Amino acid sequence: MTPMPQGHDAEKIEIDMLLGGIRSRYGYDFTHYSRASLKRRVDRVREHGRLTSYTALLDRLYHDEVYFDEFLRSMSITVTEMFRDPQFYRAVREKLVPMLKTFPFIKIWHAGCATGEEVYSMAILLHEEGFLNRTRIYATDFNKHSLDKAQEGVYPAKNMEAAKANYLASGGTGDFFEHTSSSYDLVKFKDYLKEHITFSYHNLVSDGVFGEMNVICCRNVLIYFDKTLQDHVLTQFAESLRHGGFLCLGNKETLNFTAVKSAFETIDSKQRIFKKTGAVHAASQI
Repeated sequence: MTPMPQGHDAEKIEIDMLLGGIRSRYGYDFTHYSRASLKRRVDRVREHGRLTSYTALLDRLYHDEVYFDEFLRSMSITVTEMFRDPQFYRAVREKLVPMLKTFPFIKIWHAGCATGEEVYSMAILLHEEGFLNRTRIYATDFNKHSLDKAQEGVYPAKNMEAAKANYLASGGTGDFFEHTSSSYDLVKFKDYLKEHITFSYHNLVSDGVFGEMNVICCRNVLIYFDKTLQDHVLTQFAESLRHGGFLCLGNKETLNFTAVKSAFETIDSKQRIFKKTGAVHAASQI
């Protein structure tokens, strides 16, 4: 007789069943998310719903689409702010902008854009550098609620003093608040920024290449994926970039020991900015 799994083995089987059920019912694949981070998020959802097991959570998710929608919000990474990591934006100004200005038209992909603060930060930077009018920024995420918020471009006014400080630290050359209008306790970014941004649903796990980009920004998203999914997404990015295009990652992310390392050279090792200089030899499969 085969012994019953116990402890962590039983828990792993339950979580695997949960992820498999979600994939078959809704088409969202969390299989290759970092297991520790995923488990923390799933446990928060389960405890908040007062569900005693992963099986009970799956049963509710399977039969309640509204509840799954709430679950999806919890699984999305939405930690962001205006000009997050200001030295990154300073590096963009100093090292990428001079090269980007030589192109007649620029295409930038912000993958995993969350609620959009970093997208508007890039739009402000490009406006100040004088070529937002010949740029198209594609801002994508798999969380439709975050995308809706990003498209509105409306944020709490209480966050804007910190945003201004980040803006100045990033090398901002004007008045941060000239790009906004205020109403009560909210701030809205002006339409001349938004009209150069296309917001679109895109799932990095299951969707494909996203055009011929000059720049791809995907900062602090890959840290939530396991190595298999990281290689898959990085291969997708490499195939989406034009030759000579730039890939911008988060400060805890790297191309070392990845499937695409040989296709890039490092522009700024500290700010994790890379330039595509070679071909992608094999796409990673998940």
